Parts: sequence; structure tokens; C-alpha cells
Amino acid sequence: MVKVLVVGANGQIGKQATEMLQESDEHHVRAMVRKEDQLNEFKEKGIEAVLADLEGPVDQLTQAADGCDAVIFAAGSGGKTGADKTLLIDLDGAVKMVEAAEKAGVKRFLMVSALQAHNRENWNEKICHYYVAKHYADIALVQSSLNHTIVRPGGLLNEEGTGKIRVAENLPERATVPREDVARVLVASINEEQTFNRGFDLLSGEESVKEALKKL
Repeated sequence: MVKVLVVGANGQIGKQATEMLQESDEHHVRAMVRKEDQLNEFKEKGIEAVLADLEGPVDQLTQAADGCDAVIFAAGSGGKTGADKTLLIDLDGAVKMVEAAEKAGVKRFLMVSALQAHNRENWNEKICHYYVAKHYADIALVQSSLNHTIVRPGGLLNEEGTGKIRVAENLPERATVPREDVARVLVASINEEQTFNRGFDLLSGEESVKEALKKL
């Protein structure tokens, strides 16, 4: 059984991924959150949870990841914060978590990035700071020793997922995908060898998650 630490487990994608992992027979999940009330909420659902802050020291994050086989990084500063928080969470927090995962002996790391974060010419100018953060966090992960998967979803929707997606190294058109389907892709990618040590764009599509990932 693969033990997975979900970073940002109280966020919209993280919470759904945590619940999917909890229901899976192949995984054991540990939710990482930064507030006591969030910790208690997960524990009441029978989900293992740990308190740690991405703005805290790497040692604290290393302890949170101790004993885990994989990390899903689904944390983010959110759209209501300024560029400073984006740099502290989406960039520095992600890089610290990569370092912590290496120190804890974790082998697998899955990162939620953003559509076309690897192609500067396709960045959304209105949130350029967000793309800068994602771009360099992704580079740090690629340059690490971890077996990585970088999932770059399009515009995120709160509507119910369809379970039908499109994935490729490059999907430059601006389109959308439900957060639930992003969570599904993260969970499905943990053991899918076609996703090992690579990044891909993700949009809603016509193929099942399993079929689409197999064709990468």
C-alpha cells in the first residue's frame, strides 16, 4: 500500500484527492494542514492528519512527510492573496516541500502546476507572478532526485467532474477542467508509469482518466 501525503489537503483539489485516496484500497493517505480545526476535521473522518506550515522550516515539513512513499502538492495561496503570498506558498513552499520530501526519503512527488507554465509565451499576463511561481517550482522538482509528475490543468471549475479528460505535453488553447477531475488525475498518476518523470497539460476531454494517461 502506497502512503501518500497530501499537501494543501484543506484546499479544493487537495480535499477531493484526500477523500479519493481514503476510499482507495491501494493507498493510505495523510492530510497535511496548517490549522488545528482543519486537523480535527480530518481526524473526525478517520483520516490521518498532520500539522505543518509551508511558511515554516523545512525540518517541520520533513517530519510531516516522514514514512510516506509519495507527496501530492496541491497547496496554493489562492486568488485573493497578493503576489507576495504566491511567491511564499506556490514557489518557496513548493521548493521547500521538494527538499523535505528528499530528506524524508520519499520517492514520488506529484505537483499541481498551471496550463502552459513551461511556456513563457503562453502565460496569462494578468497573473504573470503566478506563472513565474509555478514555472520555477516545477523546475526545482524536475532537478530533484524525485520521481516526479507535473500536472498542468487549465482553468479550474467547481462543477462536478466528468471523468473525461485530454492530456498532452502541450495543449496551448485556453480551456477548463473541473477540480474533481484534476484530483482524479493526481490519484491515478501515482502508480501510472506513463506519468513518471514528466509533465503534461490537462483539460476536459473525451477519454477516461485511465485511458488518457496510458497514452501519454
